[in-house]
Amino acid sequence: MDEQIKDFLPFYKFATEQVAVGIHAIDLTGKTIIYNEKMKEIEGLNLTDVVDRSIFELFQFEQQESTLLKVLHSGEPVLRAKQTYWNRNGQEITTINDTYPICLEEKLIGAVEFSRDITALERLIYQPLKRYNESITLSSITAVSSEMQDILERSIKAAHVRMPVLLVGEAGTGKELIAEGIHNQLSPVNKQFISLYCHSSDSFLIKKFQKELSDMSHCTIFCERIDLLSLELQNELLQILSANEAGQNLYIASIGEDPVDLISSNKLSKELYYYFAQVTISIPPLRKRTEDILPFMYDYFNRYLNRYGSTIKDIEEEVVQAFLKYEWPGNLKELELLLDEISSMVTTEQVLKFDMLPLHFKLKVQDFNVTSGKAEDFVITSDKELVPLDEYLRSAEMYYLQKALDKFDGNITKAAEALGMSRQNLQYRIRKMKR
Repeated sequence: MDEQIKDFLPFYKFATEQVAVGIHAIDLTGKTIIYNEKMKEIEGLNLTDVVDRSIFELFQFEQQESTLLKVLHSGEPVLRAKQTYWNRNGQEITTINDTYPICLEEKLIGAVEFSRDITALERLIYQPLKRYNESITLSSITAVSSEMQDILERSIKAAHVRMPVLLVGEAGTGKELIAEGIHNQLSPVNKQFISLYCHSSDSFLIKKFQKELSDMSHCTIFCERIDLLSLELQNELLQILSANEAGQNLYIASIGEDPVDLISSNKLSKELYYYFAQVTISIPPLRKRTEDILPFMYDYFNRYLNRYGSTIKDIEEEVVQAFLKYEWPGNLKELELLLDEISSMVTTEQVLKFDMLPLHFKLKVQDFNVTSGKAEDFVITSDKELVPLDEYLRSAEMYYLQKALDKFDGNITKAAEALGMSRQNLQYRIRKMKR
């Protein structure tokens, strides 16, 4: 029997790599067993990225638990599930998944998922970007730092010359806001702001765009993250744009890294780069323009006040210091999502205090000489409001587990051993608390 399996193995391997859907299989500990080429393409990861790493360490699931983990926990298949999540590279992914338990002699040994990427198809939209129920203009973008003021000046010039624009910056820095700001700065104005989200190497995306583009004129077209397309599709996109210059559209593109590095690593077509690089605007990460953090927070709370009646008018110094010292790996997007979370819990408070911050953020800034993450946070004193016991225990457990993980640099095996539990049990507890 073993010899027969060995003979069939090349066939199984070939079929797994050639199939048009992504395949990801894990064992009971969350360790990856199968990760095919299509799944690498969908999620932007390599086999070296996933080997020896649990699925808990690779992804952040936003709206729902991982379907793989759900099947692993229940032992029941989950079919036609739509899932949106972010991989470790900060790339947003939307898939339709069919996930099945894998059993050997009626004993569960793992789970396998078949994924079809629909990210690009879902995010090909033809409408202005909206935030706070209003269009984004260059004057509405928070720009206190000299870097951001320079960016706004260059953006105004770009709108005047109406030449292709390349926006360079990490994920979450606000490239889409600058793109829409340029669109709204145009004179005469363009009819429409159109976003082409290039998060997939699915040729259907480009073919659909080519068909739609033939009917467009005097539009602003934002090709978001062109460096995530395959080189073949990048060159095809260049041909399409070059063939439609008579439509008098303004083309803006964005990339996530230095263009020289992308070109040298064969992730960016040199010709497509030259097409867009006539006007290049680099947007620095938030950690390099900390002067913009506090003004952005006040702008945010003013907008929130106008929409929902939020009462926050001031920010405690301890909070200010924590926000200034934190590195913001998710940049402006991470800051805004955190403020969304804080605002959802505000009732009549007028000052944002440290104890109002979410626990997960307190844990992140615990080494910045502020009071976050200390054991006293979990001690009941006369000046603290009582919280439900379940909430208290959940916060205390999360704090303790996070301290253990930090002590061992995120190594789940070592942390589990120190806590006197199995690796699987620790992973289960982490997953449960993230729900």
